[in-house]
This record gives sequence, C-alpha cells and structure tokens, in this order.
Amino acid sequence: MPLYENVFIARQDISATQVDTLCDTFTATLTENGGTVAKREYWGLRNITFRIKKNRKGHYVLFNIDAPPAAVAEMERTMRINEDILRYMTVRVDELEEGPSAVMQNRGRGDDRPRRGFGERGGFGERGGYGGGGYGDRGYGDAPVAPVEGGEA
Repeated sequence: MPLYENVFIARQDISATQVDTLCDTFTATLTENGGTVAKREYWGLRNITFRIKKNRKGHYVLFNIDAPPAAVAEMERTMRINEDILRYMTVRVDELEEGPSAVMQNRGRGDDRPRRGFGERGGFGERGGYGGGGYGDRGYGDAPVAPVEGGEA
C-alpha cells in the first residue's frame, strides 16, 4: 500500500483531549477503509504564521499512514467537514521515517541554550535596551553622519 504523511492543524480553543479524540476518529476512519496509522505525534499548541479563521495558534498533529488512496480520501473528506480542523495536508512519501520527527527532535534544543535578554551582552541591540544605537549618534541605520559645514561633526 502507498505511504503518506498527514499534518493537520486544529483550532486553538479546543483542549488537548479533544484533539486526541479527533485523532482517534481519523484513525478509525483509516482502519475501517483498510489502512493503518504507523505513527501519531502531537506537536502541541503552536503559533501560526498568519491568522486562519481568526485563530493565531493551533494544535499540530502528524500522522504516518499506510493506507489505500480511498481511505486517505475519506479521511480528508472527514477533515474537510469537521469545523475544528483549520488546515490539513497529506503528502505521499516513498518511506516513513523511523523515530521522532524533526519537530520533536528540535523541541528539546530550545531549553539548552542560555537565554539573553535586554541589556545583556549579545542580547537585543548593541547597547542593550530596546534597539541598540538609536538615531542621535549615527544618523539612520549604520551610515556615517556627514560633517556639517561651520559646525561640529
């Protein structure tokens, strides 16, 4: 049977248990039509780059699917009808990835880095504070200020 990867985004105002129920529904749809879900990953509530139906965040879920095309089409039809699903995308792949996906592997890396904030060396801006240099000492951006005739530079 063909192999697929499916990622869908559910609305931000439903709970994680409701997302899990949605996943069970889609898995049952695939199983009834002769397919299986090899891997299911909940990526969590994440920011969306742009608003989708007035939502700024969404619950992301990944499925690795081994199913006939008719089963995938039925699952996508169910996703299209469901009001809790904002977007979905299914892609046919040659082989399914073993182990955690790239999103899950990168999840732990963010906590290992030292945090830098305002005013610390290497933080936001050259001088710390909110924006670094400012306009008064160098003009606009990094261009040097031309000397003014008859006055100080």
